Amino acid sequence: MAAHEPLDKVKSLMISSDLYHHGGDIKKALCYSENAHSLIEQTDDKEWMARVCKLLSKQYRQVGLYERAKKYIAKGLGASRQISDFQKSNEAEGILNQEMAFYEMEVGNYANAIQYIEFSLKNFEKINTQNENRTQAISYQLLGDVYFKLNDYAVSEDYYRKAENLLKAGSCTLGLVYNGLGGIRIKQKNWKDAEVYLKKAEKIADTSRSLKLKKAVYSNINDYYEGIGDNLKASLYAVKYVKAYDSIAIRNQGFSGKAKDTVTKTNKGSGQMNVAKNAAIIILFVSLVGIIIFFRTRQKKQFTRLRSIIRTQMSVANSYKGSLLRQPVNSEFSNISVEEIDEKDSEADRKRNDSLMTSETETKLLELLDEFEKGDLYNNKGMSLSFLAGELNTNTKYLSYVINQHKSSDFKTYVNRLRINYIVDKLINDEKYRQYKISILADECGFSSHSKFAAVFKAVTDFSPSAYIKHLDTESQLDKDVHFRENS
Repeated sequence: MAAHEPLDKVKSLMISSDLYHHGGDIKKALCYSENAHSLIEQTDDKEWMARVCKLLSKQYRQVGLYERAKKYIAKGLGASRQISDFQKSNEAEGILNQEMAFYEMEVGNYANAIQYIEFSLKNFEKINTQNENRTQAISYQLLGDVYFKLNDYAVSEDYYRKAENLLKAGSCTLGLVYNGLGGIRIKQKNWKDAEVYLKKAEKIADTSRSLKLKKAVYSNINDYYEGIGDNLKASLYAVKYVKAYDSIAIRNQGFSGKAKDTVTKTNKGSGQMNVAKNAAIIILFVSLVGIIIFFRTRQKKQFTRLRSIIRTQMSVANSYKGSLLRQPVNSEFSNISVEEIDEKDSEADRKRNDSLMTSETETKLLELLDEFEKGDLYNNKGMSLSFLAGELNTNTKYLSYVINQHKSSDFKTYVNRLRINYIVDKLINDEKYRQYKISILADECGFSSHSKFAAVFKAVTDFSPSAYIKHLDTESQLDKDVHFRENS
């Protein structure tokens, strides 16, 4: 507020954006970054133009707006090559080449991704800064990821090792490196070494704010336990994967709503210290008792709620068969958390304009998605964003936008909900489905494994498939008994 020159204002806006970004309020962070971009355009400062574009491209990438991120990458690369300082020019260009590699990986162009990473390494070889090791390590870690996706595990491991040697303990990038090495060991069925690396990765992920790291690590740990046949732990980590967004949201609330720190005086007597200790012991004991009571009460409430859900669904299903596929009866069937930006209508219009999609195209896509929901194509095991885009004769960019904007979820969550709603409808209306093994139910609605189906089923309904079937049978028997007494 005190700044007068445009560049001073830009620096202040960038600091504010960084703070909101690290605090988890990405919407405000983007607002400050965009304001900084508008101001820097009024100057001829190429260094700060490159810095602003680096931040915007990273932020838009992290919320899944890849095309918008690419726009700022291209603009930043152009500015970085015009920076007069040799060191700063190569550092900025190297980081923006990394961002372009992230973009190419997201759209599946791995050959292009490798090319941009190699460009970034050439940039970093020309500079000598305190950040050189860390920035080089990120490039090596990215190369490890790319070659892993290309199933070249030997080359992938070689790059992960190069990154590992450059990183300090506890860094987010090191967590991704350990996770990559663990993933390689899973592919090789070397379970012992996989466990070692994944434990290291999980330790870093559990203390990190990085959603990308948490998702990657929990996914690999799920695959590890599935590989060794521990379905219970596999399901637990599948749920952690699905609920990673919730843990980030809780941490964000903690950041924005911190209570004021209390000041402890050092001249208190030892008698007060003892009183404090005794009070702490009493509080701990009461808390433990409270936790036990809470979980027992919660379990009873869950079963009561499940009975209510089943009764409501059976009633609705008898009147409107198939409606569950389009409109879940209870909010319990749509509680998968996803990362999303809560935009106003005007912002939604702006994003549609940015994507060059007309309102007519958007309306048509919504109609096609309604038809898609009425069928069962979503149970296809080969279902993907690009596959569905091909079926609907559109592109992935438009389809992803419409799903995010109108279905309140990302593509994966959208399809998972449809699959679970489909199988719930079958379980309610066709008793033979209740006799099937869980693995058969999983296969019926397109899931690749028993454990992943069970994890998503529980995330959507709050109950395991077996518990749900058990209570459906109980409810059906109760209804039969009631009808029998009425008839007699």
